[in-house]
Amino acid sequence: MLTTSARLLRLLSLLHTHRSWSSAELSERLAVSGRTIRADVGRLRELGYPVDARPGRSGGYRLAAGANLPPLLLEDEEAVAVAVGLRSAATGAVRGIEESSLQALAKLEQVLPRRLRHRVADLAGAVVPVPTTEPTVTVDVLTVIAAAAREHQRLRFDYTSHNDSVTRREVEPLSLVHTGARWYLVGWDIERSGWRTFRADRLDPKVPTGPRFIPREPPAENLADYVSAGTGAAIWEHQARIRLHAPAAEMTARVTPNIGTIAPIDAGHCEFRTGASSLDTLVVYLGLLGVDFDVLDPPELVDHVLALGVRYARAAGAAPEGP
Repeated sequence: MLTTSARLLRLLSLLHTHRSWSSAELSERLAVSGRTIRADVGRLRELGYPVDARPGRSGGYRLAAGANLPPLLLEDEEAVAVAVGLRSAATGAVRGIEESSLQALAKLEQVLPRRLRHRVADLAGAVVPVPTTEPTVTVDVLTVIAAAAREHQRLRFDYTSHNDSVTRREVEPLSLVHTGARWYLVGWDIERSGWRTFRADRLDPKVPTGPRFIPREPPAENLADYVSAGTGAAIWEHQARIRLHAPAAEMTARVTPNIGTIAPIDAGHCEFRTGASSLDTLVVYLGLLGVDFDVLDPPELVDHVLALGVRYARAAGAAPEGP
């Protein structure tokens, strides 16, 4: 039989799974009586753990949110994941949590077993963070957005566009999407009656939040792909339509949503809609696809394709010198 201390830790570990446990289930798991379970729950409460007890067939014991954060019990893999996440947060795209992340990491590493401390150190030594030049967003902004989305409350905010114009928006927030470099809010714009994607670092939320709303059908099953496709097209200075001499299924597997979209034309061809900051960059990328293609639009892209083709041929000794 487990000692009292070991049994309390085991009980706490079960309650951390965010589900309700009946007294009978806990008694069976811990091999003790219901009376002992009630006594152990009382000890956990004395230690500051907010354990709820709900009567009835659908009730039971579960760990609730309290006024203070009690100690956590983490499995080995969970502890490693938290430590790595805290290291990433210290140099990530969220502004204002760097110092808190380092303080939390120091506390965690102090109590990690040696076997886990070595794993975390190995991971940290193998990763070299690249300083980002992308705009960062404060954790307060992300918290307000996430809370409004969770509670289905309208969100009002001032939004700064790419040309520095500021507009007041009212949105039914659906979700936050993190692309690795930036955070985006996907929401239903009330005034414009449509789904919109907003960069979180350009967003200044107003509190308190607005009235509750009934969630709408999302604009896509995969919000990450939806945001990647929309934000990619929005920042392209030059956009193009290309006919690729390859089946749509083959090219869809090779083209990510942030690069462009693929639509079938026939069994052996598909239309590729893409873009770039310059036509020269676009020409180089098309060459890297490794398939024949025809430029449908814009016409000026054809000149860049011809110029690059002549340059490559000249480099290979297959074309005469000249402009």
